[in-house]
Amino acid sequence: MRKGHTRSKGLLLVITGAIFWGVGGTVSQKLFQDHAIDVNWLVTVRLLIAGILLLTIQFFRKDNYSIISIWKNKHTAVQMIIFGLLGMLGVQYTYMASINYGNAAVATLLQYLAPVMIIVYLLIRKQTTFEKQDAVTVSLALLGTFLLLTNGTISQLSVPGISIFWGILSGVALAFYTLYAIPLLREFDSLVVVGWAMVIGGISLGLIHPPWQAEFTAFTAEIYMYLLFVVIFGTMLAFWFYIESLQYLLPKETSLIGNLEPLSAVLTMVLWLREPFGFFQWVGMACIIGMTLLLAFNKKSAPTDERQNESILAE
Repeated sequence: MRKGHTRSKGLLLVITGAIFWGVGGTVSQKLFQDHAIDVNWLVTVRLLIAGILLLTIQFFRKDNYSIISIWKNKHTAVQMIIFGLLGMLGVQYTYMASINYGNAAVATLLQYLAPVMIIVYLLIRKQTTFEKQDAVTVSLALLGTFLLLTNGTISQLSVPGISIFWGILSGVALAFYTLYAIPLLREFDSLVVVGWAMVIGGISLGLIHPPWQAEFTAFTAEIYMYLLFVVIFGTMLAFWFYIESLQYLLPKETSLIGNLEPLSAVLTMVLWLREPFGFFQWVGMACIIGMTLLLAFNKKSAPTDERQNESILAE
């Protein structure tokens, strides 16, 4: 009963987080294109505010000592800084930069090469075996994402090379983010890990692009509403839920189910921005839902493979 319960919790967390992240990407694109919000400013502000909020939540919980204790050990402190810069800031900035120079569809497609990168990495490290189900789930994820975001027409991926560059880096960053967090999560609460990672990333980028340097007089109530959604749902809750799910699911499962992000992004664009939705996109959506259900009802998967998780990136 407990195993089933924890696995269900992990699935709910990663699915919800992916949906929030996908919708947040669409809202960010609207801020870039319709309201000329600077990408550097947005990434800095969303990381700082979301990180402070998460640490505040942890402070009012019973285990608030862990907020400070993570810095008392030199090894975990270094891990935290690396995770904040290369993981959190890496994922946030590369994804937003790809959207800024291209569009959310291409950025999302390239970012979700991450599941394949994770499986290849684990195979190279001999920490997993490639099973038939892995081939099916990876194929469904890649095919579904491609069809969903292109409607079967490769020409729709015609974006500047700089957008593709940032998008591929986003996939690498997401793979690193997913794997590198596991040792930290063994010792500290996910709120502490994600919260500090966001603060580190926000402060680092803020030193180059101060958050107070913006045309606040031009901000409308609509802009503030979009910013609030991006910070709370598209950043704070999305990353918290995603990283928390790693305590209940395998890294490759979390990253594959994360492909619900492009599904939520496209549906948001269709329903909110009134963009057309073609036949092949419906097929792609079916592939992603099928992949998610295949993982959800897989009887062979444990809620957490502790031996595998403990060996990933462990020294």
